[in-house]
Amino acid sequence: MAKKKRTAGGTPATAALDADGAPYRALPYEHDPSAESYGLEAAQALGVDPARVFKTLLVKGESTLLVGIVPVSGALDLKTLAAAAGVKKVAMAGAQEAERSTGYVLGGISPIGQRKALATYLDASADNFETILVSGGKRGFDLELAPRDLLRLTGGSLAPIARA
Repeated sequence: MAKKKRTAGGTPATAALDADGAPYRALPYEHDPSAESYGLEAAQALGVDPARVFKTLLVKGESTLLVGIVPVSGALDLKTLAAAAGVKKVAMAGAQEAERSTGYVLGGISPIGQRKALATYLDASADNFETILVSGGKRGFDLELAPRDLLRLTGGSLAPIARA
């Protein structure tokens, strides 16, 4: 996969990837505001197996926010994420809190280029693929990259945090 050069209309996620030199592909698609699931919409619009498209979710730990990245075909298992993070309990963060912390809007929250570095956990199923897709920082825009590059860029850890 060739490195994509930054273009006008880039996002903090593409800027971070460009600065790092990590190879990625930018995958824009026409976002439908009436879509029920941003992630499943991306998988369908891009013709990709939903197991390869990952959603970025923010949760509240005991004293901070955490990031969980799971396939759009499944759900985040809060108990296993808490165990992976070494905390007793986590709960989903509110929409406003997630947007304020990351600098992105819901449906466009990228795990890359967030305002503040947060502990990040990528579901272990990502390791089954050479590349995965994550939000590129706005609705209708995904990024394809290697899971190892995503982990390196976010300082993240691989953990079995998804459930079907």
